[in-house]
Amino acid sequence: MTEGPTPPTERIVSLDVLRGGAVLGILLINVWLFSMPESVLFNPTVYGDFTGVNYWSWFLSHVFAELKFITLFSALFGAGIVLFVERKQSATQSALALHFRRTVLLILIGLAHAYLLWYGDILVSYGLCGLGFVFLARREPSVQAALGLVFLAVPSVLNLSLALSTGSEAVAGQWAPAETVIRNEIATYRGGWVEQLSHRLPAAVERQTSGFIGQTLWRVGGTVLLGMAFYRWGVLSGDRSARLYRLLLAGGVIGVVVTVAGVRYIEANDWSADAALFWRQFNYWASLLVAGGYVAVGTRYTQWRPDGVITRALAAVGRMAFTNYLLQTVVATTVFYGHGLGLFGAVSRAEALVMVVCFWAVQVVLSVLWLRVFRFGPVEWLWRTLTYGEKQRLRRSE
Repeated sequence: MTEGPTPPTERIVSLDVLRGGAVLGILLINVWLFSMPESVLFNPTVYGDFTGVNYWSWFLSHVFAELKFITLFSALFGAGIVLFVERKQSATQSALALHFRRTVLLILIGLAHAYLLWYGDILVSYGLCGLGFVFLARREPSVQAALGLVFLAVPSVLNLSLALSTGSEAVAGQWAPAETVIRNEIATYRGGWVEQLSHRLPAAVERQTSGFIGQTLWRVGGTVLLGMAFYRWGVLSGDRSARLYRLLLAGGVIGVVVTVAGVRYIEANDWSADAALFWRQFNYWASLLVAGGYVAVGTRYTQWRPDGVITRALAAVGRMAFTNYLLQTVVATTVFYGHGLGLFGAVSRAEALVMVVCFWAVQVVLSVLWLRVFRFGPVEWLWRTLTYGEKQRLRRSE
């Protein structure tokens, strides 16, 4: 018999609110990959109308969402590792043993997600980072933060070195893929599930091997470590002074300005491949500041309206973040892929943005209603049951 999962009554509401906002926000960017060729994430001009309302749909998503919400989500994953280890120290079974079991389960679910549904999975990367970084969970927050910044600097330095040494050659294939590549990808995802494997499998393998080693390990790992530090410092739980949160908010505003400056820079260079790697550095670092601003807004709002409608709604989404993340994939692939409605490549950015907002409403309502009856989301329940090796009580009335 082991100590069970944290009861809902003992949860830190600000963490759930931030997690809820993050899982909703990442759909603003993931929808590009769900609905359009993969290369649009790197160069938005390669496919689809990029004028008028479609341009502004991209611009607002880029400035306020791209890398910002996944950064927040990753930081909260780091906080979750620390929180889990701290709360399980008194369990009959060691905290590390439980952590490794739940993390291996996370990786297995992520692998199924990546290879059966969508190559853009982030769960495998979280799991791989979680296996190693748990040994840093009890280090001093200053050490965690310093290591986090070092990790974050690695891909930035590598990309800038490529830009300075090889110029546009370093990104030519991603920045301006051949028209046949674009057409083939559209045809693939408008086809059936089996046809989609021809793109999904190699794309997932690349992201989990060379992509992980060259980029994701450092970006995700760095933000996981920062999340550990910020949790240990009491920032994510709302335990710091109002002045600190004002500073974080000011940093968020600066981050928005820097991101906009990056857009102006790439536009001034006519979206050239030579400027591409330099352009992405603007948002790479600014996203950390904007994510910090979101932390300030989320924690302060939770303190201001602890029982407010928005607080309760976002907290419900956050308590079911695992379920909601996977549900976004199930719904989006059904809408855009050929085994469903087959709208891949046929929806504009503005239309996709409207669809995201509509699905947000559905996810919020479903999360709130579900948690009125059940203690956990369905995927959370399964994850906990397998982690602790015994069936968890699901219904609130049991």
